[in-house]
Amino acid sequence: MFSIASSISPLINCQNSPKSLTPVVSAASGFKTLTENLTVRVQRAENRELNVPLLSPFTIASSRLDSVRNVAIRIELSGGSVGWGETPILPSVTAENQQTAMVKAREACEFLRELPEMKLGDVLQEIGEFLPGHRFASVRAGMEMAMVDAAARAEEGFETLKLKVGKNLKADIEVLQAIREVHPTCSFVLDANEGYQTEEAVQVLQKLHGLSHVTRIAKDRFGVSVAADESCRDLSDLKRIINGDIVDVVNIKLAKTGILEALEVIELARSFGIELMIGGMVETRLAMGFSGHLAAGLGCFSDPVQGGYKASGAVYEYTDEGGHGRYLQWN
Repeated sequence: MFSIASSISPLINCQNSPKSLTPVVSAASGFKTLTENLTVRVQRAENRELNVPLLSPFTIASSRLDSVRNVAIRIELSGGSVGWGETPILPSVTAENQQTAMVKAREACEFLRELPEMKLGDVLQEIGEFLPGHRFASVRAGMEMAMVDAAARAEEGFETLKLKVGKNLKADIEVLQAIREVHPTCSFVLDANEGYQTEEAVQVLQKLHGLSHVTRIAKDRFGVSVAADESCRDLSDLKRIINGDIVDVVNIKLAKTGILEALEVIELARSFGIELMIGGMVETRLAMGFSGHLAAGLGCFSDPVQGGYKASGAVYEYTDEGGHGRYLQWN
């Protein structure tokens, strides 16, 4: 009776605290996106014994351990990212001991190296079918751990490319099609800077998506959002856009509105379900850093500027120092 009550009570607490599930749901959503969109191919996969003495014995009712005798797994993807996993062995709980786990992990590594390029989710499904049930659950956990770790590291690059278009329609379409062929899962943000007439914008979308009208159909049927940039310079422009149900997204630039009016534009756009992006003109990090802080706070080049955030590829690291943290060397 005691063991049953103690195992049930955490479930009751969890159900009574639905807010505690929010991070899990969010993480699951990100993981789902990763498995459905990332294409991977395993270049190398290997396993080794992982023997580590414990500082003090680990004792439970059914066994005592003075050291762990687990299995380490290393997976390297064709793009060079490396993931690590561990198969924990506890003979009273896991079906595998270290010897059987080493053998099965080696077989699984060979199996992964033979797989063709495929979506991460499909690879994980293949692992599950190769190592089914409780009999190989620990090895499966280690393989999945290494696979997901490698895939997550591969996702450190950019997922969305912003492209300047609008000068040569034919050349624009050729470039976009060439990028799509090499990177089929990346998203595009196309910025023509008023270089396209309406008919030309439709033609680009027709070539890329078979689209016939640039309206709500763009987003509802093809997942293409239409954004207002130069056409939304202030609050009155946004009201006109809302009344006409013209776009899905508004590009916020502080140089267009100033900071206080930008906050009003943001609030009004949000209240009508219009998505937001933060942009800039040709600012240094002094101004763009402020815009970055604005976006991060609301949730929604060689240069002369010292301090502030650090950019490493697709990752921007902000500090917690006072103000925006950037300054100029006047002398």
